Amino acid sequence: MLHRFFISHECLHGEQVLLAGRQTHQIRNVLRMAPGDRIIVLDNTGWEYEVVLDKVGPDKVTGTILEKHRAAGEPAVRVTLYQSLLKQHKFRFVLQKCTEIGVVDFVPMVTERSLIQQAHTIKRHKLIHWQRIIAEAAEQSHRGRLPRIDGPAKFKDAVPALDAFDLSLIATPYGHGRNLRNVLQEVGKEPVSVALCIGPEGGFTEEEIAMACNKGAISVTLGKRVLRTETAALVASTIILYELDEPKPDRTG
Repeated sequence: MLHRFFISHECLHGEQVLLAGRQTHQIRNVLRMAPGDRIIVLDNTGWEYEVVLDKVGPDKVTGTILEKHRAAGEPAVRVTLYQSLLKQHKFRFVLQKCTEIGVVDFVPMVTERSLIQQAHTIKRHKLIHWQRIIAEAAEQSHRGRLPRIDGPAKFKDAVPALDAFDLSLIATPYGHGRNLRNVLQEVGKEPVSVALCIGPEGGFTEEEIAMACNKGAISVTLGKRVLRTETAALVASTIILYELDEPKPDRTG
Protein backbone atom coordinates (compact mmCIF):
# COMPACT_ATOMS: atom_id res chain seq x y z
CA MET A 1 0.00 0.00 0.00
CA LEU A 2 1.42 3.35 -1.03
CA HIS A 3 1.89 6.17 1.48
CA ARG A 4 -0.39 9.14 0.89
CA PHE A 5 0.27 12.89 1.23
CA PHE A 6 -1.98 15.91 0.83
CA ILE A 7 -0.27 18.73 -1.04
CA SER A 8 -1.24 22.22 -2.16
CA HIS A 9 -2.05 22.78 -5.82
CA GLU A 10 1.08 24.92 -6.08
CA CYS A 11 3.18 21.78 -5.57
CA LEU A 12 1.99 20.42 -8.94
CA HIS A 13 3.98 21.59 -11.95
CA GLY A 14 2.72 19.77 -15.02
CA GLU A 15 3.86 16.18 -14.57
CA GLN A 16 6.24 17.13 -11.74
CA VAL A 17 5.49 17.16 -8.01
CA LEU A 18 7.41 18.99 -5.28
CA LEU A 19 7.14 18.17 -1.56
CA ALA A 20 8.90 20.09 1.20
CA GLY A 21 8.92 20.74 4.95
CA ARG A 22 7.42 18.08 7.23
CA GLN A 23 6.59 15.82 4.31
CA THR A 24 10.23 15.78 3.22
CA HIS A 25 11.22 14.76 6.75
CA GLN A 26 8.55 12.05 6.76
CA ILE A 27 9.59 10.63 3.38
CA ARG A 28 13.36 10.85 3.86
CA ASN A 29 13.98 10.30 7.57
CA VAL A 30 10.95 8.40 8.86
CA LEU A 31 9.92 6.24 5.92
CA ARG A 32 13.48 6.18 4.48
CA MET A 33 12.20 6.25 0.93
CA ALA A 34 14.52 6.56 -2.06
CA PRO A 35 14.32 7.49 -5.76
CA GLY A 36 12.21 4.92 -7.58
CA ASP A 37 9.80 4.47 -4.67
CA ARG A 38 6.16 5.42 -5.25
CA ILE A 39 3.68 7.48 -3.25
CA ILE A 40 0.17 8.90 -3.67
CA VAL A 41 -0.33 12.66 -3.51
CA LEU A 42 -3.73 14.33 -3.20
CA ASP A 43 -4.55 17.89 -4.24
CA ASN A 44 -7.61 18.26 -1.96
CA THR A 45 -10.01 18.51 -4.91
CA GLY A 46 -10.88 14.81 -5.02
CA TRP A 47 -8.04 13.77 -7.34
CA GLU A 48 -5.14 11.53 -6.40
CA TYR A 49 -1.88 11.02 -8.26
CA GLU A 50 0.49 8.09 -8.22
CA VAL A 51 4.01 9.51 -8.19
CA VAL A 52 7.45 7.94 -8.61
CA LEU A 53 10.14 9.72 -6.61
CA ASP A 54 12.98 11.23 -8.65
CA LYS A 55 15.02 12.92 -5.93
CA VAL A 56 14.89 12.65 -2.13
CA GLY A 57 16.94 15.47 -0.67
CA PRO A 58 17.29 16.97 2.81
CA ASP A 59 15.06 19.95 1.98
CA LYS A 60 12.74 18.77 -0.78
CA VAL A 61 11.44 15.73 -2.60
CA THR A 62 10.59 15.71 -6.30
CA GLY A 63 8.69 13.15 -8.33
CA THR A 64 6.90 12.45 -11.60
CA ILE A 65 3.19 11.72 -11.96
CA LEU A 66 2.45 8.28 -13.40
CA GLU A 67 -1.36 8.12 -13.05
CA LYS A 68 -4.24 10.37 -12.05
CA HIS A 69 -7.69 9.24 -10.94
CA ARG A 70 -10.56 10.14 -8.64
CA ALA A 71 -10.16 9.32 -4.96
CA ALA A 72 -12.70 6.75 -3.82
CA GLY A 73 -12.80 7.58 -0.11
CA GLU A 74 -15.26 10.48 -0.07
CA PRO A 75 -18.82 9.91 1.17
CA ALA A 76 -21.90 10.72 -0.90
CA VAL A 77 -23.55 12.46 2.07
CA ARG A 78 -21.81 15.46 3.63
CA VAL A 79 -21.89 15.34 7.43
CA THR A 80 -20.94 18.48 9.36
CA LEU A 81 -20.22 17.83 13.03
CA TYR A 82 -21.09 20.67 15.41
CA GLN A 83 -19.07 19.54 18.42
CA SER A 84 -18.96 21.16 21.84
CA LEU A 85 -15.37 21.95 22.83
CA LEU A 86 -13.80 19.21 24.94
CA LYS A 87 -10.58 18.54 26.77
CA GLN A 88 -7.77 18.43 24.25
CA HIS A 89 -7.20 14.66 24.15
CA LYS A 90 -10.93 14.04 23.73
CA PHE A 91 -11.28 16.65 21.00
CA ARG A 92 -8.30 15.18 19.15
CA PHE A 93 -10.00 11.78 19.32
CA VAL A 94 -13.19 13.21 17.79
CA LEU A 95 -11.28 14.92 14.96
CA GLN A 96 -9.21 11.85 14.16
CA LYS A 97 -11.90 9.19 14.25
CA CYS A 98 -14.68 11.22 12.65
CA THR A 99 -12.32 12.17 9.83
CA GLU A 100 -11.58 8.49 9.31
CA ILE A 101 -15.25 7.55 8.99
CA GLY A 102 -16.15 10.38 6.60
CA VAL A 103 -17.20 13.63 8.35
CA VAL A 104 -16.51 16.53 5.95
CA ASP A 105 -16.67 19.60 8.25
CA PHE A 106 -16.11 20.32 11.93
CA VAL A 107 -17.56 23.28 13.81
CA PRO A 108 -16.24 23.52 17.40
CA MET A 109 -18.77 25.20 19.70
CA VAL A 110 -18.85 26.82 23.12
CA THR A 111 -22.07 25.68 24.83
CA GLU A 112 -23.57 26.46 28.22
CA ARG A 113 -21.97 23.38 29.81
CA SER A 114 -18.68 23.41 27.89
CA LEU A 115 -15.60 23.23 30.10
CA ILE A 116 -14.00 25.81 27.81
CA GLN A 117 -16.13 28.95 27.86
CA GLN A 118 -13.99 31.42 25.93
CA ALA A 119 -13.65 30.73 22.20
CA HIS A 120 -10.88 33.32 21.89
CA THR A 121 -8.64 31.23 24.16
CA ILE A 122 -8.16 28.82 21.23
CA LYS A 123 -5.02 30.24 19.63
CA ARG A 124 -4.03 29.96 15.98
CA HIS A 125 -1.39 27.31 16.74
CA LYS A 126 -4.12 25.11 18.22
CA LEU A 127 -6.19 25.37 15.05
CA ILE A 128 -3.10 24.44 13.00
CA HIS A 129 -2.59 21.44 15.29
CA TRP A 130 -6.19 20.35 14.72
CA GLN A 131 -5.73 20.70 10.96
CA ARG A 132 -2.63 18.50 11.14
CA ILE A 133 -4.55 15.79 13.04
CA ILE A 134 -7.26 15.90 10.38
CA ALA A 135 -4.72 15.70 7.53
CA GLU A 136 -2.99 12.66 9.01
CA ALA A 137 -6.31 10.90 9.60
CA ALA A 138 -7.49 11.75 6.07
CA GLU A 139 -4.30 10.35 4.54
CA GLN A 140 -4.52 7.16 6.60
CA SER A 141 -8.18 6.56 5.73
CA HIS A 142 -7.81 7.24 1.98
CA ARG A 143 -9.91 10.39 1.96
CA GLY A 144 -9.83 12.50 -1.20
CA ARG A 145 -10.48 15.83 0.50
CA LEU A 146 -9.42 17.36 3.79
CA PRO A 147 -12.31 17.99 6.17
CA ARG A 148 -12.59 21.68 7.03
CA ILE A 149 -12.51 22.95 10.61
CA ASP A 150 -13.71 26.38 11.62
CA GLY A 151 -12.54 28.45 14.53
CA PRO A 152 -14.66 27.94 17.66
CA ALA A 153 -18.05 29.67 17.74
CA LYS A 154 -20.61 30.27 20.45
CA PHE A 155 -23.60 27.95 20.18
CA LYS A 156 -26.03 30.82 19.54
CA ASP A 157 -23.85 32.02 16.66
CA ALA A 158 -23.54 28.53 15.11
CA VAL A 159 -27.20 27.52 15.31
CA PRO A 160 -28.57 29.82 12.56
CA ALA A 161 -26.67 27.82 9.92
CA LEU A 162 -28.62 24.63 10.72
CA ASP A 163 -31.56 25.52 8.50
CA ALA A 164 -29.27 25.44 5.44
CA PHE A 165 -28.85 21.64 5.71
CA ASP A 166 -31.09 18.99 4.18
CA LEU A 167 -31.26 17.38 7.63
CA SER A 168 -30.22 18.75 11.03
CA LEU A 169 -29.95 16.66 14.19
CA ILE A 170 -29.19 17.48 17.81
CA ALA A 171 -28.27 14.64 20.15
CA THR A 172 -29.83 14.55 23.62
CA PRO A 173 -29.12 12.13 26.49
CA TYR A 174 -31.55 10.24 28.72
CA GLY A 175 -33.93 9.33 25.90
CA HIS A 176 -35.32 12.85 25.38
CA GLY A 177 -35.59 12.57 21.62
CA ARG A 178 -36.49 10.29 18.73
CA ASN A 179 -34.42 7.22 17.94
CA LEU A 180 -31.70 8.30 15.50
CA ARG A 181 -31.92 5.19 13.34
CA ASN A 182 -35.69 5.56 13.01
CA VAL A 183 -35.34 9.19 11.96
CA LEU A 184 -32.80 8.30 9.29
CA GLN A 185 -34.89 5.44 7.94
CA GLU A 186 -37.94 7.68 7.69
CA VAL A 187 -36.16 10.37 5.68
CA GLY A 188 -37.95 10.56 2.35
CA LYS A 189 -35.66 12.35 -0.07
CA GLU A 190 -32.06 11.28 0.40
CA PRO A 191 -30.30 14.18 2.19
CA VAL A 192 -27.02 15.37 0.70
CA SER A 193 -26.02 17.52 3.67
CA VAL A 194 -26.51 16.61 7.34
CA ALA A 195 -25.70 18.69 10.43
CA LEU A 196 -25.08 16.79 13.66
CA CYS A 197 -24.87 18.65 16.98
CA ILE A 198 -23.11 16.90 19.87
CA GLY A 199 -23.02 18.54 23.29
CA PRO A 200 -20.58 18.45 26.20
CA GLU A 201 -20.63 16.06 29.15
CA GLY A 202 -24.09 16.57 30.60
CA GLY A 203 -25.58 17.41 27.21
CA PHE A 204 -27.18 20.54 25.84
CA THR A 205 -29.48 22.65 27.98
CA GLU A 206 -33.21 22.67 27.26
CA GLU A 207 -32.83 26.21 25.92
CA GLU A 208 -30.12 25.14 23.49
CA ILE A 209 -32.17 22.19 22.25
CA ALA A 210 -35.15 24.47 21.70
CA MET A 211 -32.97 26.98 19.87
CA ALA A 212 -31.70 24.27 17.49
CA CYS A 213 -35.17 22.80 16.94
CA ASN A 214 -36.47 26.26 16.06
CA LYS A 215 -33.94 26.19 13.21
CA GLY A 216 -35.28 22.86 11.94
CA ALA A 217 -33.15 20.41 13.93
CA ILE A 218 -34.63 17.11 15.11
CA SER A 219 -33.86 16.04 18.67
CA VAL A 220 -32.48 12.48 18.61
CA THR A 221 -31.24 9.89 21.07
CA LEU A 222 -28.71 7.10 20.60
CA GLY A 223 -30.52 4.66 22.86
CA LYS A 224 -30.89 3.74 26.52
CA ARG A 225 -27.23 4.06 27.44
CA VAL A 226 -25.64 7.44 28.14
CA LEU A 227 -22.43 7.84 26.13
CA ARG A 228 -19.46 10.08 26.70
CA THR A 229 -19.56 13.01 24.34
CA GLU A 230 -16.59 11.84 22.25
CA THR A 231 -18.19 8.39 21.96
CA ALA A 232 -21.53 9.92 20.98
CA ALA A 233 -19.89 11.96 18.21
CA LEU A 234 -18.29 8.87 16.69
CA VAL A 235 -21.32 6.58 17.11
CA ALA A 236 -23.85 9.08 15.74
CA SER A 237 -21.66 10.02 12.77
CA THR A 238 -21.14 6.35 11.98
CA ILE A 239 -24.86 5.59 12.09
CA ILE A 240 -25.65 8.53 9.80
CA LEU A 241 -23.03 7.55 7.24
CA TYR A 242 -24.01 3.88 7.40
CA GLU A 243 -27.69 4.63 6.84
CA LEU A 244 -27.35 7.40 4.25
CA ASP A 245 -24.05 6.92 2.40
CA GLU A 246 -25.26 3.83 0.55
CA PRO A 247 -28.47 3.57 -1.52
CA LYS A 248 -31.36 2.25 0.53
CA PRO A 249 -32.61 -1.24 -0.46
CA ASP A 250 -35.86 -1.38 -2.38
CA ARG A 251 -38.49 -2.36 0.20
CA THR A 252 -41.40 -2.25 -2.24
CA GLY A 253 -40.94 -5.74 -3.63
